[in-house]
Amino acid sequence: VQLQASGGGLVQAGGSLRLSCTASGTIFGTNDIAWYRQAPEKQRELVAVIISGSSTHYADSVKGRFTISRDYAKNTMYLQMNSLKPEDTAVYYCAIHKGLSDYWGQGTQVTVSS
Repeated sequence: VQLQASGGGLVQAGGSLRLSCTASGTIFGTNDIAWYRQAPEKQRELVAVIISGSSTHYADSVKGRFTISRDYAKNTMYLQMNSLKPEDTAVYYCAIHKGLSDYWGQGTQVTVSS
């Protein structure tokens, strides 16, 4: 399984970006799909997750601003990011957690200028 992330870039504070992550196969199903991020000199953190194909959870820092979703037909997951802040600057990674296996995308850089 391969995940290809895209959609990062440079945006001013208050702006929006939509990240996409396309899987090489139809594996979303009821697996957990998630977005993580890692800022310089910080640990990777969970941003948003869809658990068992249904319930969604968000980090407190992004609640009300970010939305995770997926399109089964396109084998693609998304992270819509609104009202971006400089502290959202990080490399964003998509991931699928399937049983004991974890699949990761290559990461896409998001930079928010003040």
